[in-house]
Amino acid sequence: MRKIAVAPVTLAAVAVAAALAAPPAAASEAVARGKYLVSIMGCNDCHTPWKMTPNGPAPDETRFLSGHPQEIKLPAAPAAKGPWLWQGAATNTAFAGPWGVTYAANLTPDVNTGLGIWTEEMFVKTIRTGKHWGVARPIQPPMPWFVYRNATDRDLKAVYAYLRTIKPVKNLVPDYEPAEATKVAAK
Repeated sequence: MRKIAVAPVTLAAVAVAAALAAPPAAASEAVARGKYLVSIMGCNDCHTPWKMTPNGPAPDETRFLSGHPQEIKLPAAPAAKGPWLWQGAATNTAFAGPWGVTYAANLTPDVNTGLGIWTEEMFVKTIRTGKHWGVARPIQPPMPWFVYRNATDRDLKAVYAYLRTIKPVKNLVPDYEPAEATKVAAK
């Protein structure tokens, strides 16, 4: 009799645990929407390193949204001349221009090198204000935050929700180099 009485309680506990572990429908809808938005907003174009393939340059999906590869150290950027105002690295994750040198950030949920410790509020505030962490240095070109800030809160939260689901990639992206620092380095 005791085994029979325990079984329904155990089954009920398992059912409750499974229900709590399963993402609510709204959360999975937000993740799906975020995945769609990340794909059409071109996030992959700069935040996933590109590699050369037999068919030409293509995103390295093993490093999906992990930013500029930490192991690729770049020489000083050449000076902009004539109509060529800025340059981009072959990985399409580093850019140089009058603003200095910027490196595409690691958008994966890695706790130490990506967005793993970011809150939803920090993420939304960063896009709205154009400031790193929502309060620090300005986000530099070519990141089009001034366009993305026009997205709805629902959409930015969906992007954040999706980014929390992708594979974390440990990749410490170099810090932004202001124009003054790059001029000194080039001498």
